[in-house]
Amino acid sequence: MMRLGYGLVALCLVSLTAMAAEVNTSPLPVKPVLAFPELKFANWEPDDNGKPSPLRPILLTHAGDGSNRLFVPQQQGQVHVFTNKVGAQSTSIFLDISKKVLYKDNENEQGLLGMAFHPKYKENGQFFVFYSTKEPLLTTVISRFTVSKDDPNKADPASEKELFRLTHPFWNHKGGTICFGPDGYLYVALGDGGAGNDPLNNAQNLQTPLGKILRIDVDKQDKGLAYSIPKDNPYVNVIAAGGKQEIARPEVYALGLRNVWRMSFDRTTGDLWAADVGQNVWEEINIIEKGGNYGWNLREGKHVFAPNGAGTNSSLIEPIWEYHHDIGKSITGGHVYRGKKVPELAGYYLYGDYVSSKLWALKYDAKTKTVTENRSIAYEGNPLQVISYGEDAEGEVYFNVVSPTGQGLYKFVTK
Repeated sequence: MMRLGYGLVALCLVSLTAMAAEVNTSPLPVKPVLAFPELKFANWEPDDNGKPSPLRPILLTHAGDGSNRLFVPQQQGQVHVFTNKVGAQSTSIFLDISKKVLYKDNENEQGLLGMAFHPKYKENGQFFVFYSTKEPLLTTVISRFTVSKDDPNKADPASEKELFRLTHPFWNHKGGTICFGPDGYLYVALGDGGAGNDPLNNAQNLQTPLGKILRIDVDKQDKGLAYSIPKDNPYVNVIAAGGKQEIARPEVYALGLRNVWRMSFDRTTGDLWAADVGQNVWEEINIIEKGGNYGWNLREGKHVFAPNGAGTNSSLIEPIWEYHHDIGKSITGGHVYRGKKVPELAGYYLYGDYVSSKLWALKYDAKTKTVTENRSIAYEGNPLQVISYGEDAEGEVYFNVVSPTGQGLYKFVTK
């Protein structure tokens, strides 16, 4: 094997050091604090028949209807609602589908995983949820519900209309984020199907929705579907690779993803940010482009993934940022901060790591397509197991943690 000379090695190390030095990694003068210190979650107890039952607030979102409410789905199948004020005392149950939802502590990538309100919720009362079913097993569903005609703080459980159902080969890597884009379409993140290494090569197979981000129109119906396919989706009427004359799944918007754990649209630029959980070594952040292939399982982060990996090439889009498993082992994606209460966070993409409990704020220069800052957000006290992020109607960003005490919702403040 050819070896680099000492001088060339030294030059490479200097170049890499110079590149790293260009990214500002200094701590930001902000800190996390409890967002609602007095809030009690309805029907939740820390003890379930003698076993610890941590609160798992899987999301925080709003209805966009001017009501100043927040909605917090619990992974076990209940959606809580409360008024967005610091002194909020308690939640009420907006929707309870826990009898349908499968959640197990030892298989904790299942459950009620996503929720999104229709952009015209104020007019039509529609919202959508993504969940794993108890029957049959290994199945995820996206359903539409409607708010009750009599009570704005209660959904009508009988209004469920199933839009999409998918069988998974394994229990993990469900994905689960659903969100509406600026175009009014619903975007859906689906994991590669589970196990390790993507053994069925789902992420690179355009004939399956697994390992993809989908894009669908929930306001229309194509023949045989409960939704319609936007005509400008990138794989409409495209023959899938592999030598078979089979049409690609037309719902696919982007591919080559392992298990996106939270994606969100920047409310100012419209960019779609997606954090993809790594396997062996690298966690990554991507900005999703229509028709983009993000490399899994040919690449992990910016690196070849064995055994059938690929080098850098024009057909695969590299992440804008990655970090090594020495730093954290399960990325939790968040939002670009567009609120007003913490000006120090303006324009930063906020994210964290579920395993290491670290928090960061990342600044991306879209013109040069480079990350200019990746600044830590320090805090004191017990590690915060960051399970999800959320955003209120004013663009303030929150994050949720697995909590044995029920204090699971945090926000950021200036130090």
